[in-house]
Amino acid sequence: MLSDIANSLPIGEVLDDIGAALAAGDDLVLEAPPGAGKTTLVPLSLLAAPWLAGQSVLLLEPRRAAARNAAARMAFLLGEKVGETVGYRIRLDTRVSRQTRLEVITEGVLTRRLQQDPELAGVGLVIFDEFHERSLDADLGLALCRDIQGALNDDLRLLVMSATLDHAAVAQLLDDAPLIRCDGRNFSVETRYVGRPAAQPIERAVAVTIRQSVAANEGNLLVFLPGAPEIRRLARLLEGGDLPPGWQVAPLYGNLPRERQDAAISPPPAGQHKIVLATSVAETSLTIEQIGVVVDSGLQRAPRFDPGSGMTRLVTLPVSSASADQRRGRAGRLGPGICYRLWNEAAHPTLVPHNRPEILDTDLAGLTLELAAWGLEAPDALDWLDPPPIPAFSMARQLLLDLGALGDGGKITAHGRHMANLPLHPRLAHMILAASKEKMGRSACEVAAILSERDPLRFIGRERDADLRLRLDALQAYQAKRPFHIHGCSVDALSIRHILKVSAVLQQRLGISKKTSRASVPGRLLAWAYPDRIARQRPDSPGRFLLSSGRGAYFAPPEPRSARDYLVGAPTV
Repeated sequence: MLSDIANSLPIGEVLDDIGAALAAGDDLVLEAPPGAGKTTLVPLSLLAAPWLAGQSVLLLEPRRAAARNAAARMAFLLGEKVGETVGYRIRLDTRVSRQTRLEVITEGVLTRRLQQDPELAGVGLVIFDEFHERSLDADLGLALCRDIQGALNDDLRLLVMSATLDHAAVAQLLDDAPLIRCDGRNFSVETRYVGRPAAQPIERAVAVTIRQSVAANEGNLLVFLPGAPEIRRLARLLEGGDLPPGWQVAPLYGNLPRERQDAAISPPPAGQHKIVLATSVAETSLTIEQIGVVVDSGLQRAPRFDPGSGMTRLVTLPVSSASADQRRGRAGRLGPGICYRLWNEAAHPTLVPHNRPEILDTDLAGLTLELAAWGLEAPDALDWLDPPPIPAFSMARQLLLDLGALGDGGKITAHGRHMANLPLHPRLAHMILAASKEKMGRSACEVAAILSERDPLRFIGRERDADLRLRLDALQAYQAKRPFHIHGCSVDALSIRHILKVSAVLQQRLGISKKTSRASVPGRLLAWAYPDRIARQRPDSPGRFLLSSGRGAYFAPPEPRSARDYLVGAPTV
């Protein structure tokens, strides 16, 4: 089966070259477009390589859904179940066994494994898939793997796979590693630039295009939107509109519960059609069945960290030309397709070539803590494709000093090591550890789960209420099987269940009993995580606050919390 599939996909033409290059050297860069077959066929083809000598392979995927699907597909090709030769490890879910030789893992899992086993004992190859996304964890993982190559692990080889990237720069970082290119075989895609009125909300403009495509019976649609809020608003527009019978609307974004992600990725039932509403999660790392039409809003959402304020905000940006091309290619996997672009053709050349690497624009507290746990006080001891910016690194280091994670000379403390062992942002890890000493660990785990996952409350027809206590009340009402009623607010049961699962895992790691009582002091919990965001109401200025960091903040009316004397601001709620 494997040979037949390899012969039918573009990657089959270069599999021998890939094996020979890795046999001759330590590292390799592979450029292959989406749909070429690189994610599944390259790892499987290398398992029997003599140079691997029975060692295992780690395949990194940027997202949990992509990791699960890749493992399932490879296990199917081998005629096995997931967890036999091929398994996966992702946050809160592991399917491996003693016979597993190929583990598909998310990028953060690699960092945890390296911290626990710096040698990567028994691992002969680490494959970085979809590296063009340039996530912070991928950049860190590659830097750490380079650090142990030839030192702690003499046999370790690295393979960086990407669809669009500055491949020459990656090859240079890997000591002038060879580069292999694989051409794709996508079907032709007709590109239609439809634009949109400047004042029209993006979801309404997209809805018009979707209805036109559905009316023309052009096929199943994959729609790209900047974020979950736009997806939810568009879903309501479509579900309350005039779609013909038999059309399903399926959201797809990172924090969506697994059941809903799987439903979006799977093909529709016989005789049905689907409209997948996705963020950039669907650009390259997921295979979505039976798509013939792409509708691209031309927008994406990205974090931007401000070292001056110490805060990260999400900004909406035009997509890069590389992302636009990858989105467009999704329509040509199975046959000739159509791509609608909601911008003018004259504006297309103005798009930036590639997205900025996450390491240049994000909060570096987690990375700084990982480096300290690795034994490094500064990032310049490692080789980076793009080094961490000094202002953001310095601010992260000061935060870790304030939280007690670092001591004299920037060395990690025992408290810092406990923080690094928790799969959370350092602020939330510190909060849980501090709260546990005060017998508030259960509540702290619930707060951490709420802040690190998707908001379980939906506000329709009213302003969003930012009060954390509402989320805790909804969580406790669900567990007690009692109703939770607030006008204009609904509860997402799948999100609640996922939050409870995350909280349970954290409680288990810390040895917190399920019988531990809850503490009703969310403000005190948040103050441990965000000591710099404790806010005091300014005299004679309702809704305006002075933060402990010295900066100002305000609530736009009619937010109920704006009348409080003291608040703690958690930016993710």
